[in-house]
Amino acid sequence: MDTNLFDHINIDKKNTAVPDGLCEDPAAFGLDYDEKIEKAGGIDVQVLGIGPDGHIGFNEPGDSLTAHTHEEKLTESTIDANARFFENRSDVPRTAITMGMAPIMQAKKIVLVANGANKKQVLFDAIDGKITTQNPASVLQMHPDVTVIYCEN
Repeated sequence: MDTNLFDHINIDKKNTAVPDGLCEDPAAFGLDYDEKIEKAGGIDVQVLGIGPDGHIGFNEPGDSLTAHTHEEKLTESTIDANARFFENRSDVPRTAITMGMAPIMQAKKIVLVANGANKKQVLFDAIDGKITTQNPASVLQMHPDVTVIYCEN
């Protein structure tokens, strides 16, 4: 996030918090992370990406969604989508630490960024379709202040 966003905008990095994907104890990290969010008074602006399968953060489609920050097993779709950032597909992590749906939905404002024509339908379904755990982004329909930014290229 530093390289791709925070280094390019006017923000005090002490006011940012990104889960540590290299932590040794994901369960303990998740509890601590959520506690820090709560002690800070919540999240002012939550910036999310959406995956081609509708995942937000790394909350993958499934039978249920997890409320709190946790380690998530990545789907093959997410692994494929992230392979471009690695020299070899085998180097792509198979799990990630992600905020759960509770702190995301409690944010004062959410900005959802979708980049690529391959996300057009899942984004449309998230905005105007049925709310379902099979498209985690669809849960954002229940948030009072979401801005969607879509770029097709």
